[in-house]
Amino acid sequence: MDRIEAMKIFIAALDEGSLAGASRRTGRSAAAVSRAVASLEAHVGVPLLHRTTRSIKLSEAGERYAAACRKVLADLEEADRHAAGERSVPRGMLTITSTVFAGVEVLQPIVDAFIDEFPTVNVRMHLLERPVNLIEEGMDLALRITHLADSTLVAHHVGEARRVVVASPRYLALHPHIEEPADLGKHQIVTTAHMGLDSWTFPPPEGSTVPRAVSFAPRLVVNNVRAAIASCVAGHGVTRMLSYHVAAEVEADALRVVLAHAEPATIPISLVSPQGRLSVPKVRAFVDFALPRLRAAFARRSLG
Repeated sequence: MDRIEAMKIFIAALDEGSLAGASRRTGRSAAAVSRAVASLEAHVGVPLLHRTTRSIKLSEAGERYAAACRKVLADLEEADRHAAGERSVPRGMLTITSTVFAGVEVLQPIVDAFIDEFPTVNVRMHLLERPVNLIEEGMDLALRITHLADSTLVAHHVGEARRVVVASPRYLALHPHIEEPADLGKHQIVTTAHMGLDSWTFPPPEGSTVPRAVSFAPRLVVNNVRAAIASCVAGHGVTRMLSYHVAAEVEADALRVVLAHAEPATIPISLVSPQGRLSVPKVRAFVDFALPRLRAAFARRSLG
């Protein structure tokens, strides 16, 4: 087996999370997959993977080698397209990552429409609640809800998100008024890790430069945005979410925004890709297709 083919199997194992998964994806036997990885390890002279009976994990050297393999394979794919005269034809596997909520609620319908429009492009979506290194993990695109610090990424602005504090009309009617951030200390707080488990920060009051931090003992902590929203809609407390999380509930008056005057600055939402990926037809096609739809989707969820 040549080294390029072994690299493809190695990357398939990483993407699938196991050697068995690589076997299914590549159509090769489990023994052939193991031999491919072993041949690469013999060639570089160090272990690339830590194996268990159920999973694999990259070694430190394996992380560097995997990033190099992905670049080599991407360059080869590009060279093949040039040689075949198919540079303008979108085809192949497109990999996209996003947070879970934005991926399901906003990105998924756009991806569904895209694959209907481009039958020669397949899409692999990775919905994750953690930072993703696009180059090292072999991603073509990411939907990012954050201030971008990585200058090696090409970013397309698609919207803004507010950090809003919300509660149901029933809850607000039965509990003390919330006029300032400090008032939250009198309330039942429903929270998630990405918004803060025991405190929320607000901008400084007028005449001060010191941000306001409100500490609390949460009544409920959940690791899912939908679950936290459902609890608050049912009247069990106050939560803080991004505006697109709760746009439908606010529009239906199932939740109401409080402390709008004390909200932090908005957070940019961007569709990003590594440098050079926009020259790949499948990536360019998706960006052109998705940008107006993403902008429209986040505009509808902006809460005005």
